[in-house]
Amino acid sequence: MTYIIDCAGKCLDLNSPQIMGVLNITPDSFSDGGNYLAPDTAIRRAHQMQEQGAAIIDIGGESSRPGAAPVSIDEELERVIPVIEILVRELPIPVSIDTCKPEVMRATIGAGAGMINDIYALRAEGALETAAELGVPVCLMHMQGTPGTMQQSPQYQNVVTEVKSFLKDRITQCIKSGIPANRLLIDPGFGFGKTLEHNLLLLKGLKEFLALNVPVVAGLSRKSMIGQILDVPIADRLYGNIAAAAYAAWQGVRLLRVHDVSETRDALRIINAIIKTDEKS
Repeated sequence: MTYIIDCAGKCLDLNSPQIMGVLNITPDSFSDGGNYLAPDTAIRRAHQMQEQGAAIIDIGGESSRPGAAPVSIDEELERVIPVIEILVRELPIPVSIDTCKPEVMRATIGAGAGMINDIYALRAEGALETAAELGVPVCLMHMQGTPGTMQQSPQYQNVVTEVKSFLKDRITQCIKSGIPANRLLIDPGFGFGKTLEHNLLLLKGLKEFLALNVPVVAGLSRKSMIGQILDVPIADRLYGNIAAAAYAAWQGVRLLRVHDVSETRDALRIINAIIKTDEKS
């Protein structure tokens, strides 16, 4: 299946695994909170990630780490709009907005962002209708609970089956609301309402999600699951991140949401070379 996505006029070619660079314009994100709160710093970082091999930059103005407090619409927009307006002019690659708020979706897409990345999978009031009206691609993520509650004893009978069923239903609801399947991506939501065992089962079962016939996104970068396995702090998770990203790409994930772009790029070059050789044989 061919996956070429039009992100408001900029192409995202997912016929082979690609990188989504993470740019958190927040004071409290779990990994890089506060690093890129100043617009000029955020803009420099986005250019750096593009030069290192990112195919799209994902901008967020509200932390979704466990226990994070929500921010107002105005505050979220004040953080992201100045950066988006500049980057859509300066970068050859698309910019996505990481938000669940319809008002933020509308304003940021109006400013030039080309994709919506929603941890609530368009379940907020008015989000589904807004995304359909805006006409841009949407990444639908699974989360059990909310950022404030999601890690309070998450439970599943079968995590792969239940997450897949949820995402299948959201795809159906999007199509019914006027968002075609060729504008959808799905993300099983590693770390969002899952224990270490749940995360590992999802990682091992990623091929199950390919049956939904839309590109699969994986956000594994610097997550607590890496720290739990290796017993290391966030700053020392690079090698674990690369191993998880490489495994995800090998399982069929088309877009890897990462902080460490250049290192992940090198891992993907190896994976892509192996995949292409297999396809030619």
